[in-house]
Amino acid sequence: MAAEHNAAATKPIEPKVNELIGSRKSIILATVDAEGNPTSSYAPFARSGNKFYILVSFMARHTKNLKEVGKVSAMFVEDESETNQIYARHRLTLDVSTKEIARDTPEWEEGVSKLQAAHGKILDILVGMQDFIMIELTTIKGAYVNGFGSAYFVDENLEILQHRNDINHQPVEKSSN
Repeated sequence: MAAEHNAAATKPIEPKVNELIGSRKSIILATVDAEGNPTSSYAPFARSGNKFYILVSFMARHTKNLKEVGKVSAMFVEDESETNQIYARHRLTLDVSTKEIARDTPEWEEGVSKLQAAHGKILDILVGMQDFIMIELTTIKGAYVNGFGSAYFVDENLEILQHRNDINHQPVEKSSN
């Protein structure tokens, strides 16, 4: 385990962030309602730089939260079947702002185009439904973790800034009872 720990403590390079995002088709969302009640959910996404487009039904709880509260934590996480250590899955957690994109605007067309490229013809059906709206998620800041003691600040451009903590995980000292 010591060798695994040391290997995980090396600083990741920016392409690992992009590779993780590129390997996922959906984004995990943590939202809250006006009373602060949490909701966890997910949505298929398409990326444009540091922004992510999602097409969601206004009938879903998370959509109301996205529109009304706008406090969102978004996460991309390594698949359980791909990880070597379940406690050390690679993950990117982002604080994002939200903006509803109006239909029949250049932003709407860009988002639909990117979502169609990522997810196919299902978008032809979904964009034709009145209850589906587009939300743009814009990165504010985040954290990238790629192993034990290997966590890094991420800026609004999804670039690694610095290690989050110079002190790696420390073992609990055993009592001499």
